Amino acid sequence: MNFKKIGVIGGGTMGQGIAEMLAAKGLDVMLVEKNTERLEYSYEMIETSLDKQLEKWAITQAEKKLILSRIQKVTHFAELSSCDMVIETITEDLEAKQKVFNQLDQVCPSHIILASNTSTLSLTELASSTMYPERVIGMHFIHPVGKVDLVEIVRGLKTSDSTFEDTKAFVDEVVEKKGVMIYESPGFVTSRLICLFINEAMHVLQEGVASPEDIDDAMRIGYQFQYGPLEMADRFGLDSILAALDNMFREYGELKYRPSTILKKMVRAGQLGMKSGEGFFKYDKDGDRV
Repeated sequence: MNFKKIGVIGGGTMGQGIAEMLAAKGLDVMLVEKNTERLEYSYEMIETSLDKQLEKWAITQAEKKLILSRIQKVTHFAELSSCDMVIETITEDLEAKQKVFNQLDQVCPSHIILASNTSTLSLTELASSTMYPERVIGMHFIHPVGKVDLVEIVRGLKTSDSTFEDTKAFVDEVVEKKGVMIYESPGFVTSRLICLFINEAMHVLQEGVASPEDIDDAMRIGYQFQYGPLEMADRFGLDSILAALDNMFREYGELKYRPSTILKKMVRAGQLGMKSGEGFFKYDKDGDRV
C-alpha cells in the first residue's frame, strides 16, 4: 500500500509527536482536534519542538517550514476520507475511543487502516464499534516519538493479515522504526513493564526511602535510562500512568498493578506532570525542567 497522507486524531503530547515525526518523514498529515483553540495550541507546540531542534542545529529553517507546511489543521472527521491511514491518539478512555472509531468507520473507505495508539486498552473491544474490525490495529508509539525507534504493532482478535502486513511495512519502511508484533494483552509489553517500574518508584518515594531527585539519579545514572522513573511519569502524564495502572489492575486483578496512593493524590490535585507544569518536578512552558 502506498502511504502519502495520514490522519492523526488528538493533538496531545503523543499526537503532536506523531504528527511532527510523520511530517518530517515527508508525509502529509491531517491533525484533528475537537475545536480550533486546541488545534492551534497543538500546532504551536509542534512549532516550539521544531524551534528547539533549530537552536541545536538539528534542522534548518527551511526544513522547519517544510515540516509545518505538511501539517494540515482539521476539526471535522469528514476530511479524513482522503487519508491512506488514520491514527487515533486521544486520551485512554474506551468509550471516547469507540466513539471516534465509529465516526471514522462512517467516513473512511473500508480498505483504509484505522490504528490506535492506545497503550493498555483492548483493540478487539475498540474494533467492535466498527463495521470492518479486520482493518483496526494497534500502533503504539513511545514518547518521545521522534527519538524512540520502536513501535508496538498490536493485533486484535479480528485484525486481518493484510492489515498487519501493511502496518508493519508502514512502520519499518515509511517511518523507519522497528515494529514488534504484540498479541493483545493489557499493557502490551512496554506499558506493562514501565508502569510497574514507575509505580514501584512511587512506593519507594512514599515510604521515604529516598528523595525524588535521588530515586531518579539512581536509575538514570546507574542503569543508563534517559530519564529517571519519576521524571518519566511526569513526561508521560500522571493521569495517563494512573489510567494505565487502573486498567491493568482491573484486567489482571493482581495487587502489583494497584496504583500508589501518591499517584492518585497528585492526579486529584491536578499535578499531572509536564502538561500541567508540575508533577514530581516543575517544568516551563517548553517542557524543560525548572
